[in-house]
Amino acid sequence: MCHLLTCLCWTKLPVISCIESIENVQRKFTKRLPGFSQYSYQDRLKRLSLPSLELRRLLHDLILCYKIVFGLINVQCDEFFTFSMLCTRGHPYKLTKYSRSTSCRSQFFSQRIVNVWNSLPNNTVDFTSLRSFKRSINNVNYSEFLKVFLSLLFAFLLLFFFYYSSQRFIIVSNV
Repeated sequence: MCHLLTCLCWTKLPVISCIESIENVQRKFTKRLPGFSQYSYQDRLKRLSLPSLELRRLLHDLILCYKIVFGLINVQCDEFFTFSMLCTRGHPYKLTKYSRSTSCRSQFFSQRIVNVWNSLPNNTVDFTSLRSFKRSINNVNYSEFLKVFLSLLFAFLLLFFFYYSSQRFIIVSNV
């Protein structure tokens, strides 16, 4: 599984339905565990202390970015990233994101990780060693970068809106 996640760092599943279908594998597996079938997927993940597959992939992307930036793997950093010269807030390792002419390039590892990397809070994330970096990135909220989380939030808001509007219609029609 670890090798699969490392390979997934270099690729991107551009469609939310693909992400959800892979997440369904973990959803079905955790539901089959004894005593977990009555819980929702999010509750099962919390009880098992598991992150979602999308979050795990994002964390692996950050770790790979750290290894490239600090020269821990045999890859030239300047082939992937350029350091930002303007670093007024946050950590001193900000990366520059180039404008792209096609949407295809936006799915490349070197493009999709820049926003997440640059948003890491300086007071929470420790860049002194790989071990401390791995430990500290678990304390950051990545919900704005998770596609499945945003789609589920949007679906919940739509359901809430339709439920509320239907309840309001019933109340008005009963008067």
